[in-house]
Amino acid sequence: MSDLKAAITAVGAYLPDYRLTNSILETMVDTNDEWITTRTGIKERRILKDKDKGSSFLAIKAAQDLIDHNDIDPLSIDLVIVATATPDMPVASTAAYVATQIGATNAFSYDLMAACSSFLYGMSNAAAYVQSGRYKKVLLIGADKMSSIIDYTDRATCIIFGDAGGAVLFEPNNEGLGLQDELLRTDGSGRDFLRIEAGGSILPASQETVLNKQHFVYQDGKNVFKHAVSNMASCAEEIVKRNNLTTQDIDWLVPHQANKRIIDATANRVNLPQEQVMVNIHKYGNTTSATLPLCLKDYESQLKKGDNLVFAAFGGGFTWGSILLKWAYNKN
Repeated sequence: MSDLKAAITAVGAYLPDYRLTNSILETMVDTNDEWITTRTGIKERRILKDKDKGSSFLAIKAAQDLIDHNDIDPLSIDLVIVATATPDMPVASTAAYVATQIGATNAFSYDLMAACSSFLYGMSNAAAYVQSGRYKKVLLIGADKMSSIIDYTDRATCIIFGDAGGAVLFEPNNEGLGLQDELLRTDGSGRDFLRIEAGGSILPASQETVLNKQHFVYQDGKNVFKHAVSNMASCAEEIVKRNNLTTQDIDWLVPHQANKRIIDATANRVNLPQEQVMVNIHKYGNTTSATLPLCLKDYESQLKKGDNLVFAAFGGGFTWGSILLKWAYNKN
């Protein structure tokens, strides 16, 4: 069993139709295209406009894309993990609903919440289940309707986030392909810098919390940026070094799409040129749990079996980490 790895064998994604461009944001808050682009690299982001649909809708659509394009029988799926910072509702599991809706009725399921690192942590979870030998197909979905927790009068946050869903399937591999190593970290002292104050057990929802806009994301941009640059880049560098890899051994950097400057800093730390860095932040913004699978979907046709991929992410909490994965297939 020691030779068994957990490999990604399929990817899927879903993006809402509506594009919230920088020019539209200029009519909503005191900002402009040049300011946004220079500081974040974002030109537009997708928004799920239907108020009756939540993160489960994004997750279901992404899962269906994966299932339909890879001829997967939903009944063969053993586990569904939904990585999200915006579950449909408290208590009731979003993943349970998603699994039922896609027909994965033989699977157990749960939500995983670690802010923007949720999908990265989910990769660790999914791989561990497969490598245990007990489960053959684990569906990992990253989905967030960030527009549901954004104050569109706050230019510090409304320019950054978008809505989307992405999914990957993990399966056993005996060729040495799949997840090779991981380095995951947390630091609870960061919780004051990136948070939603109300709606939890400390400060339950009330008329006052709603009026005070305490159910929207708050971000101390300077502190978050500083910690993200340092920790995301350091983790990526460390995982490369401890696996005795050189720049020539790394085929792709798959960074969380939080900010183009953070992506560039991480790429510089592992000495990778821009053409080997997955970037789509200009099209989608920061979709939180969906950024990593969206990168895989966008670049899938360029990936080759055996490619070394270095994933890196940073999120509220603070949470961060890096994963080394060998790609398992060539796209037709």
